[in-house]
Amino acid sequence: MTTPAQPAAPSVSAHYDRVTIAFHWLTALLVVGLFALAEIWGFLPRGTPTRRLLQHLHISFGLLFAAVFVLRAVWRLTAGRRLPPAATGWLRVAGTGMHGLLYLLMAAQIVLGFLFRWAQGEPFAFFGLFDVPTLIAIDHEQRRFIGGLHDTVAWCIIILALLHALAGLFHHYVLRDGVLRRMLSSR
Repeated sequence: MTTPAQPAAPSVSAHYDRVTIAFHWLTALLVVGLFALAEIWGFLPRGTPTRRLLQHLHISFGLLFAAVFVLRAVWRLTAGRRLPPAATGWLRVAGTGMHGLLYLLMAAQIVLGFLFRWAQGEPFAFFGLFDVPTLIAIDHEQRRFIGGLHDTVAWCIIILALLHALAGLFHHYVLRDGVLRRMLSSR
């Protein structure tokens, strides 16, 4: 008795456009870099020039991350290439939920970063080129709470980003459905 052959998993061959791909990888690089800077300065004594340099770099790259995030969201909502879902069923729900949660956490992290800096009551600049004005007065006593949230959200983003990367590898090596290739250059 023969059983009907299972249909092969559909191969997802289309690629995202170059701008979408660039935003994706730039976002990944900035998230990992910002996290690494904060973790590294945690091992350095307070007030040292190296620690202050890493903090200034974190702030400047954080501002760059905020700009990239906004531009990425605008691009995704307007001109970015939309591809059909890569999976169905629970994999589709998990993937959609993962992306939504990552976007939400990244947006929250940007807001928390600004609030934390404003709560510290110190000016901050973008690579020394211009200062960011204080738009909202935050009680100095709130800085520990906001800083703790900023740290917690950072860890959540890193864990979800790791799961996101593992899911991409699962699609590539186990399901062999071409999902990972969608976010690589079409060349």
